[in-house]
Amino acid sequence: MARIEHLLVECAKDADFIVNEREYGQGKYPDDKECLRVVGYDKNGDPIRRQAELGRLKHDVAFACVQREILRHFPNNVSIEPRYVIRTGKGGQQDIMKPDVVLHASGRPDQAQCVFDFKFPCLKDRKSDPLSVPETRDQMTRYASLDGQCNPAIITPQFGIIRE
Repeated sequence: MARIEHLLVECAKDADFIVNEREYGQGKYPDDKECLRVVGYDKNGDPIRRQAELGRLKHDVAFACVQREILRHFPNNVSIEPRYVIRTGKGGQQDIMKPDVVLHASGRPDQAQCVFDFKFPCLKDRKSDPLSVPETRDQMTRYASLDGQCNPAIITPQFGIIRE
């Protein structure tokens, strides 16, 4: 477990560094104004901000790292973006969850043991307190319903593993 968590943190740090270097140059990273810059619009006409675009790019690099560094050693115990369907009990409604990385029983992705989600905060205040984002807290509460052996965690380049 400690080895996997260490590698996940290294993957997050590498992804943050690689994408920032590629997008902004050596030793540079986006400021709040750049993070909030609108780079496009979704199908509903809502703005897509640079922070979301950077997060997607960093997730792609982090997932490649997980495949290279973790799945190679633990192919039967780790899944990237598995889907879980949880019945909420409210008129047959379902909650569909897709955490970034799940440590599970050998060959049994349906038996989640630990759930991890990469977060790449762009805004200054979110970098210093990643759990201040209500959506992140809600997400961790939902992941707790998977009944893992450890509390769900987020992984940031700045703080590593964070559990509530």
